[in-house]
Amino acid sequence: MEAKLITEGEFAGWSTWPNEPFEHDTAGPFYLKEDSDGKMVAAFRAHRKHMNAGGVVHGGALMTFADFALFALAHNSENDGYGVTVAFTSEFLSGALEGELIEARGEVMGGGRSITFVRGVITGDGRPVLNFSGTIKKRHKPATTS
Repeated sequence: MEAKLITEGEFAGWSTWPNEPFEHDTAGPFYLKEDSDGKMVAAFRAHRKHMNAGGVVHGGALMTFADFALFALAHNSENDGYGVTVAFTSEFLSGALEGELIEARGEVMGGGRSITFVRGVITGDGRPVLNFSGTIKKRHKPATTS
């Protein structure tokens, strides 16, 4: 999947996947970059559209971001390939608040030619709010028509 580098604003220097309409246009936009240790990190800023009536980021928004993060964290090992989530688990630890920087960090736990296992933690301004793990099934890119 081709990432687009952001050149302005809070996330200048980060990349996004603009060809993912739900994650980019509706739920996000979400961002990814390699940190100074060479590990991938994903992030977004919590806005009103992400909130629930209880005043914290909606669980569905966090799980959507965690699904994005599976692919962001595995980005280097996926070699920009295409994949689908085949398993996903998460546990809520705390509520994230509007305005907080929401980040996901984690690691690729292993895999093979067709499967990648990833786990991570999402934080709100550095405070753990959700842990997650998932399995990505690597796929061939869909054929394009001319």
